[in-house]
Amino acid sequence: MMRERNNVRKNYLDNIRWVTVLLVLIYHVFYMFNGVGILGGIPQAKNIAVFDIIAAILYPWFMVLLFLIAGISARYALQKRTAKQFIKERAVKLIVPSTLGLFVIHWITGYLNIKMGGGLAYIPKFLIYPIAVISGTGPLWFIQMLFIFSCILVLLTKADKSDKIWKIGANVKLPMLPLLFVLIFLAAQVLNMPVLTMYRFGIYLVSFLIGYYIFSHERVQEMAENIRVPMLCVSAISMAFYVLRYRGGNYTSAACLQSLITNFTLWMVVLTIIGYGRKYLNCETAFTRRMTKSSFGIYILHYPVLIVTCYILNTYFDLPAIWNYVTALVVAFVMTFLLYEALRRIPFVRFAVLGVSSLGPQGNCRCRQL
Repeated sequence: MMRERNNVRKNYLDNIRWVTVLLVLIYHVFYMFNGVGILGGIPQAKNIAVFDIIAAILYPWFMVLLFLIAGISARYALQKRTAKQFIKERAVKLIVPSTLGLFVIHWITGYLNIKMGGGLAYIPKFLIYPIAVISGTGPLWFIQMLFIFSCILVLLTKADKSDKIWKIGANVKLPMLPLLFVLIFLAAQVLNMPVLTMYRFGIYLVSFLIGYYIFSHERVQEMAENIRVPMLCVSAISMAFYVLRYRGGNYTSAACLQSLITNFTLWMVVLTIIGYGRKYLNCETAFTRRMTKSSFGIYILHYPVLIVTCYILNTYFDLPAIWNYVTALVVAFVMTFLLYEALRRIPFVRFAVLGVSSLGPQGNCRCRQL
């Protein structure tokens, strides 16, 4: 495969990634206490309706954005690695945490989901742990799908050794960027799992490939920056229509996620974030470096911490609803960081949960964030 070197560090992509991971954590707080009937939250939890609206605003686009950035990063990674090195690295970073990690920590998520659903009374005791392990995936679906997409990408690059598809992506004209929502909309209609609705292979694979073949070009990123203001205006207007249409309803339903207005809105938001991120977030400080290095661990660990926190708050305390949200957010944020700092120092646990075999000379994880 012909490779074009890009030695300039895209700090804004790292910054968008860790900010989005924090938004995922915030979303999951709102999801835990949701009052619109989405399964997986805390049963009979006190709810504040406005937070359901915020969750509905976040949900359609933030994983599309993460997959798109992962596609861009995959392009940069394959410029410096062979296909074999690329897959081996991602197998450790993605498959290990989503398999071994279930046995070490994520079984907690499965156990509490079973308990809150009333299933413990019907499961033999010797089967509780293995069933909790199997059902403890939670947000790890993202890294499972990312590994599959990485394998598909390697097959595509081997079939296209002269890099023709990527070169075609370089010729995308500015009007085509907003019009890519058509491709996103069509992809949202296919390859959606019927029960495990987070596994939306169509839209996420297309987002990943758009990142790799189109948005990895500096010229395309520059175009996104140039149209950031009109994209912001369009995003605001379309988001208003989206909220009016779906507020108070199940924003994870197929009717919502496969609709034209949802997919148009989410793509306008993604373009806006890429544009404004390139303009204002292409910087690096000690804080952003720390967040970049920690974001993968935060994503991996935040959910079991959060579900335990929310379960305890709902079961053993009788706080006003607003304090459930605030307490859960603060505790989950602090405890996830502390847990990450603790686990990354324990050799086997570090490998099983975070996919990191060793630490660098400054005590940093050797594996690059995705």
